[in-house]
Amino acid sequence: MAAAAADAAEVERLYELGERLSSAKDKSEHAADYEAIIAAVKGQSVKAKQLAAQLIPRFFRSFPALATRAMSAMFDLVEMEELAIRIQAIRGFPLLGKDTEFVSKIADILGQLLTSEENVERDAVHKALMSLTRQDVKNSLQPLFKHVESGSEIREKIICFLRDKVFPLKAELLKPQAEMERFITDLIKKSVQDVTGSEFELFMGFLRSLSIFGDSAPRESFQELIEIIQAQADLDSQFNVSDIDHIERWISCMYMALPIFMRGASSTKFLNYFVKQIVPAFDKIPEEKKLDLLKTIAASSPYTAAQDSRQLLPSVVQLLKKYMPGKVVEYINHNYVECLLYTFHHLAHKTPNTTNSLCGYKIVTGQPSDRLGEDFSEHYKDFTERLTGTEETVRAASKRLTQGMADFNKAISSAKTEGEKTKIKSDQQTATRTMRSYNNILAMTQPLHMKSPSFMGDKKITLSWMEQPKKPAATIAGVKRSQPATNGNGPASKKGRGGMQNQLVNRAFEGLSYGGRGSGRGWGRGGRGRGRGWGGYR
Repeated sequence: MAAAAADAAEVERLYELGERLSSAKDKSEHAADYEAIIAAVKGQSVKAKQLAAQLIPRFFRSFPALATRAMSAMFDLVEMEELAIRIQAIRGFPLLGKDTEFVSKIADILGQLLTSEENVERDAVHKALMSLTRQDVKNSLQPLFKHVESGSEIREKIICFLRDKVFPLKAELLKPQAEMERFITDLIKKSVQDVTGSEFELFMGFLRSLSIFGDSAPRESFQELIEIIQAQADLDSQFNVSDIDHIERWISCMYMALPIFMRGASSTKFLNYFVKQIVPAFDKIPEEKKLDLLKTIAASSPYTAAQDSRQLLPSVVQLLKKYMPGKVVEYINHNYVECLLYTFHHLAHKTPNTTNSLCGYKIVTGQPSDRLGEDFSEHYKDFTERLTGTEETVRAASKRLTQGMADFNKAISSAKTEGEKTKIKSDQQTATRTMRSYNNILAMTQPLHMKSPSFMGDKKITLSWMEQPKKPAATIAGVKRSQPATNGNGPASKKGRGGMQNQLVNRAFEGLSYGGRGSGRGWGRGGRGRGRGWGGYR
């Protein structure tokens, strides 16, 4: 009973102190009252501490000389065991944040409280942090990003908070727009030095949504994004064929870069790495990763500059000769060949006379690089024989597949379980994609038999692994040949909305369906050993 009476008396005393401060015209004359409220934090009464958590922020700005003591008392309150005390203190922090001097420290403490397992407390932290951020965006976000950058234990909670609460309100929070978008860009650039694949994807998606990287932004802005991605891809490191995580990271980064290549950023550094580091070790790369690599090169080829095309073409022809047989065979890797032929067409369209020395063609541009005085007839014979062998092999495989596809509907009708039906439908979809691949190969080899062939530098071919356009694609017989190439400086084909561009954007930012995500392999960049890997896309 005595304890309860003392508790009540202490609460009553604090109410009196609060009322006296509220009614005082010159509150500075009542510093002793405010000191008494601060001192109550060290007392025994839970209710008194809860009331102190209300009163300290209410009168905080009236006593600047006591600000440090008041702040220290509030920090003590959020460490107490009683949930009600902690929540009351958390709710009071935004009032303390009206003094710029303390915003960063408060944001730092609130960020650490994001780990709370109590939903009501975590909700209070979210609201307090957002209130603080609205008051002072810079000083609130800096300490949060510092935790992400340093790799502290709470980094994942902070990233979730940024994703769910801060990023969706960028139009409200980032004002003045250009200045604040640059500010948060610099914070993100520091923070992505050691992140998981999904975290990097999140940050890059947010950066791409900013106006300073929008459609009307200068090319330099797009190049800045590419340089961020290049840093993640470790393009300055020596390629190690046994480092699967690095291969996956390169593939993922390449896909993230594709929408930016479309907007004019240079792919030179990625392609240099592919030519100098990856191609020489291509035979030793695991088979499933080879296809992923070729898909990224194929997808980027329409946006490759002429100079980069000249550098990449010899490697593409080298790989084509490896995977295109010079005679009819039972099987070819149609996925590899489709990717390589697509890449070949788009690169050769930009630098057609490079193919003279590689494939024995006779394309005239009037430049010394035409090398028309040299005899490359053996190259032409070899290349066209490989084209013919590939075509005959593909036609035979296509005929067999067509005969087999007629049985799918019958098999589905006779299937006894839903599991069997699902398996048959999956096989049917695979067969359909394979048939599209065969058709694409035949469409792309057909024009290459001429001495001065036409190269497809447009969007007539939709790769089999991309979502097909809604309108029926032209049949092989109906494909119109583009005009024979005369130089590499012709007008670029228009990039229409939809089609490959939208598909690549979606593929890059919705996550790859291959490439080992979910494998759990970790990067642990920076040696911190946290196991944060590109296999962890969510």
